Amino acid sequence: MKLFLALLLTLSVIATPAVLAKTQELPQVTEDGLHLVPDSNMAIVYAEPGADLAQYKRVKLLDAHVAFKKNWARDQRRNSAMPLNVTSNDVERIKKSLSQEFHEVFKETLENGGYEVVDESGEDVLLIRPAIINLDISAPDTPRGGRSRTYTSSAGEMTLYIELYDSITGDLIAKALDRRVDNPNRSGFYTWTNSVTNKSAGRRILKGWSGILLDALNEAKQ
Repeated sequence: MKLFLALLLTLSVIATPAVLAKTQELPQVTEDGLHLVPDSNMAIVYAEPGADLAQYKRVKLLDAHVAFKKNWARDQRRNSAMPLNVTSNDVERIKKSLSQEFHEVFKETLENGGYEVVDESGEDVLLIRPAIINLDISAPDTPRGGRSRTYTSSAGEMTLYIELYDSITGDLIAKALDRRVDNPNRSGFYTWTNSVTNKSAGRRILKGWSGILLDALNEAKQ
């Protein structure tokens, strides 16, 4: 677990648009023997050569670790019209809410796609270890916001780091990194941002990622 968190700390620093660009020069093989997958639906994907996901009929989905962009809370307090508008309790509440939302969206997508989400391991169970890093909410809606309104062109952005394991052997099958920025209308116009719009933006991004995972599992079957 400590190694995983250390890796997330490193990724939260390097997960910039330049690093996540598909044209970025990346090592072809990682230290754990995974090979770079070209032309993937995520920015960076590494997988075990010859790995076959077709054997997995069920999924064990671990809780998503959530980490904000470095100094996010400090910057929010500094730029807020209301002093100390974002507290440590707000940060933990948002992280917990997004982790729960992640589980709900991925569970719904996978089960609708024919994959049972389970708590136990098994020969046909794929273990998924996810994390949301570099979470950057443009205008968090806090209980102390009062009647004020905040207008932004984007609800924010976040980066997914995900690892796929065989639930019995513990072998790492694949891992991926992908950054998404919410910009539903791409018009550049400013719109009212609140807890409802923030949640909708988060679900849009999560549904996109869960759909990519489902497509990968279905493609393996074919």
